Parts: sequence; C-alpha cells; structure tokens
Amino acid sequence: MSKINLVNIKQGTKSTKRFSCGNTLPLVQRPFGMAAFAPQTNGANEQWFYYPEDHCIEGIRLTHQPSPWINDYGTFLMLPQNDVIADDYRWAFGGYRPREAVLTPSLINIHFLRPMCQFKITPTERGGKGRLSFKTDRKSCLSLLPVMGNYAYRIDEEKSEIIGVIDGHSMDDAKNFNMYFVLRFPDGAVDFTRTKLSADNGTKKGHLHIYFNVKDVEFSIGTSYISAELAVLAIDREIGEKSFDEVLKESNEIWEEHLERIEAEFEDERTKKTFYTCLWRTFLFPHKCYEYDRNGKMIHYTPFDGSVHEGPRYTDNGFWDTYRTVYPLFTKIAREEFAEMLEGFVNDYRECGWLPRWPSIGEVGCMPSTLIDAVIATAVVNGIGNRKTWEDALEGMLHHANHNAPHPRYGRNGAESYVKYGYVPRDEQKESVNLTLDAAYGDWCISVVAKVLGREVIAAEYAKRAKNYANLFDAETGFMRGRDTKGNMTDDFDPYMWGGEYTEASAWQSTFFVPHDLDGLAELYGGKDKLLSKLDELFAAPPLYRVTGYGFEIHEMTELAAQDYGQCAISNQPSFHLPYIYAYFGEVEKARYWVHKMALEAMSYEDDGFPGDEDNGTMSAWYIFACLGEYPLCPGNAENIKIPGIAKHIKFRR
Repeated sequence: MSKINLVNIKQGTKSTKRFSCGNTLPLVQRPFGMAAFAPQTNGANEQWFYYPEDHCIEGIRLTHQPSPWINDYGTFLMLPQNDVIADDYRWAFGGYRPREAVLTPSLINIHFLRPMCQFKITPTERGGKGRLSFKTDRKSCLSLLPVMGNYAYRIDEEKSEIIGVIDGHSMDDAKNFNMYFVLRFPDGAVDFTRTKLSADNGTKKGHLHIYFNVKDVEFSIGTSYISAELAVLAIDREIGEKSFDEVLKESNEIWEEHLERIEAEFEDERTKKTFYTCLWRTFLFPHKCYEYDRNGKMIHYTPFDGSVHEGPRYTDNGFWDTYRTVYPLFTKIAREEFAEMLEGFVNDYRECGWLPRWPSIGEVGCMPSTLIDAVIATAVVNGIGNRKTWEDALEGMLHHANHNAPHPRYGRNGAESYVKYGYVPRDEQKESVNLTLDAAYGDWCISVVAKVLGREVIAAEYAKRAKNYANLFDAETGFMRGRDTKGNMTDDFDPYMWGGEYTEASAWQSTFFVPHDLDGLAELYGGKDKLLSKLDELFAAPPLYRVTGYGFEIHEMTELAAQDYGQCAISNQPSFHLPYIYAYFGEVEKARYWVHKMALEAMSYEDDGFPGDEDNGTMSAWYIFACLGEYPLCPGNAENIKIPGIAKHIKFRR
C-alpha cells in the first residue's frame, strides 16, 4: 500500500506568530534535499508566508527556511502572470482554491485563477522540474520576484537558460554567501524579445519576467552555493532529458522507500495518517549543503570564510531541539545518512574551530548550549561514523566545554565560568540554570565518547563534572535554581516564572533535566518516591505561568495553558522526557497514560496537528517513539526506555 498518500504536508501550518500549531511549511523536497518548494500565500506575514486557509497566492517559493524564527536564505518566488504584470509580490497576488490545491511530498499543483495557469513543480536534490499550463491566449510569463537580498540575472539565449544569483540570508554569519540558480527551458519556448534584460552587462537587480511563445512549457531548476556552472551541472545530473512526469515518478519512489522503512499497524486510520505524516517530517532536516564538482568530488561552500572545501556539509538544524528525538530515531531508520551528517558537522569544527549549534547556511546560535554533544554521543555509542571523525568531534567537544567563544553564537555560553564555579552564575549569564544543566549533560556525553575512544582519564574527569547539576538544587523548594558568583540564590523565587534563569520554561519544566543521572537526582530529593511525588505534583499543577523573566508573554506560555497537561509543556522540547521518568523508576503505567494521552490528544496529521513548534522533526519523532513504545530518555545511552506503544505492530525495514 502506498504510504505517500497518507501524508499531509500541511501538518502544523495553521500557525501564527502568537500561537504555534507546528510553525511548519508544506515543504516539497527530496529527503534531506538542498532545495525545497512551498506555496507563498501572504509575504506580508514575513516568515509565516503560508497559511492553509488563505484564498490568495503570491507564487511558489524556492525556500530553505528551517523555522520561522530563523527565517530563510537563497530564496525567490515564481509566479505565472499575464493580465497586469506586477513587479512586487505584494501587488501580484491572485486567487486560488486552497482545497483544490494538490500538495504532496513530491508535488505542488496549484491553479492560479487570474492568469488561468496550472503550475506544477516536483523536486530533485538541488532543484526541481516545473510545468506551466496556461489556459488563455494572453501573452503570459513566469515572473521571478525578489524576497530578500540582491538579485542579478543574465540570459543565455543559445542554451535557453536564465542564470541568477541571490545573496540574501538572515540571522546567520555567512561570508560571501551566494545562491546561484539556473532555469532551463526547451528551445523556442521563451520569447527572448520580451524577456531580454536592458540593464548593463545583461544583469538586473530585483524581478524578472520570462515570457513564453507557448501555452504549455516544462522547465528545469538547478541551484548551487558555489557557482552557476555547478547549478547547470545539477540540472544535467539530476534531470537531464527527463520529463516532468519522470522526475515526479522518481521523487515518489524515493519517498515511498523512506516511508516504508517502518511498517506500522494501528487501530484507526487517523493514527496511521499521523504516524506516516510525522515520519515524513523526520526526513526533511537537516538539509544537504554539499555538491559535486565536474569530477564527481563532494565539495561544499564554507560560510566561515566563504571558501570551498571537500566533503559533506549539512545545515538548517537546531541541536537544542533535535538531539532529543531526531538523531536517536536516525539510528534506526537513517544510519548511513546520520554518518554523513556527523561528518558534515565535524567538518564545521575543522573549518572554523567550533562545532555547530544552530546552523542555517551559516551559524545562527539561536538557542543556548552545545547539545550537539548528545548527537555525537548518540552516533558513537551506536557505531555510526568512523574513529577519525569521533576523535575530531571529541576535540571539538573539549574545546567548547572549556573555552568561551569570541562571539556568543558559537560554543557554550558561560563555559569558563562553568569550569570555575561548577555552574554558570546567574549574574553573568541569562538562562543560567539551563546553561548549567545542559553543560553537565554535555560533560557526560564527553565522558561517553572519551570512554569509547579509550581516553579513560578524560572519561573520568567529565563523568565527575557531569555531577555539577547538583550545585543548583534547592532542597527547600525542590527546584533547580540559579546562583550568583557568591553562591547566593534569589529571595523572590517563583516556580511559575518563565525566563530569567530558565530557557523557554520555568523551574517546573527545567528541574528534571538530568537525563544522565536520574538516580543521583532522586538522591537529592531523598529517594525516588519523593522525586516521583514531585513529578506527580508537576502533572497535577495548574498550567500557570508568570511573564516576569521575559517581561511579556511568549508563545510557548500560551501553548502550555492551551494544552493543559499541568506543568508538562509538551508543546516544547524541555518537557518531552518528563512522562518517561515514571517508567525509568518502574511506574510504567503512569508513563503510558501520559504519553498516550498527549500523543493522541495533542497531535494529529491535520493542519493544526501539533501543540507547539515542531522544530526540524523533533515533535514528529517524539510521536514516532510514542507509537514504537520506547523513548531515548538519555541520548548517548544506547538503551531506550520501554513502555507499551500506540501501534499494534511495528516492523523496521532498514
């Protein structure tokens, strides 16, 4: 049975800036592909440029956006036009029927009503194949409209190609960034007398209108971060003479293979659709960021110095989120891909001196800490990668564990203070509690990798450092609390206060983050029964929150209250492991109750299918694990915690 037909790629798109139902896009791309496509219905909403219930459309966007909070790069908009030709998507929009639009993992098929054009696109790894069908005699064009940055174009009439370059990127640090792209049309399809650019040297910033001599035309797209020549080469290799239907068939077959890596049976169709939609989402990120030169050698653009290096590179991933569920899932369903990703992440360290934290072409550093430590440990204990990569990774882990970076977007924030005090002081760094707990867990991950590599002295040292979480435990309140450089805690503690010492959370969601030493945490409480009693209190507490630490309400607070699972904010990653702590201490039925309740109530395949930000596959993978009946309670430990799963039957095919 086809799995691709079970997938709703609009899952989680019914989101706004103030309330997230996933904050996702309906991305049409190959698994981990470098280029993706999505409809743009309202660019005035900036990063939230698609909404499933809009009845107007501004075009189909080539996008790399991993999250609206990170924004996009190397992006442009394609819009069929005739009638009045507009140069700006804000005035070029027109009507479409969202319920009639076909959006699958491999296909966008939209009828643009005003220009009377059926526009289809299907992806390749670094581009795609498009088809335009105009149902009018009006002189029609495909407009390339700017979204961000500077755009330049040139025309090669002899080859019937449009060559463009974009330098727009968002929050990251990326030297000399450019995305080159090529659109190739059949001979005679383009009316170059209208399309020809009048600017000097055949270039023009901004928009471009490509006029046609025919009503029906297929075209190919190739992209590169290195050169226009490699964008052309991407078309030659990935598309060549293939028709639209042939590329679509290939895309469908690739997605079917990935979705068939898990064969799952369920009691009802709704749960099955949710499972396979979530499984699809786990194969979207991180994005490939490497290419092949004319000799077939793997190369990549390096944002740290703007040069080109050999080997793989991956981008568009926030490890603070994805280490928890995505990479542990990859050990089961994408081991070969995970090995290549790991090599790419370590290449970042080799090329700039720091392991990545939140790369989106360049380093963004959006979230705190260096939870790539857990990604590396997960790979190593599962035998993914090679020894040279592991050794270089350990070197990078040790570096950021002990040294402050020259810019806060790199490395561990407060690393040297953590080494000095055994915690990150609250009077030196915001989010000091989470920085300390993350660092302690990261130290444990270092000890795991060092032990596998036979570095026993380092393993022992960092296993000891991993106990530093205890320095912030307040026995009187039963919460993790920040200390200043003199060791003092605040007098006005409020466990419902978000922000300040905590990251996207309050003390309730943060305190139990000691995945590597839950037995030690239980000792601080006076035994496991008292810890479990505190956990009972968490689930029974009202979904209250105070905005004091932020000074205003952030959407994660709103979503906590909307879901109403006590103080378990399943809408955000720091709460993902909380119900599984019950299972760790033997109370499997309590864990099963909460996991099944949250998975089945708060998540679905529908447009509003998530209780909060999905974040690069993390929430989808959490749902997959709920169905499997296991959970990576401590990534870096090869053993998962077991509970009864939602699925009736599970079989892995890879």
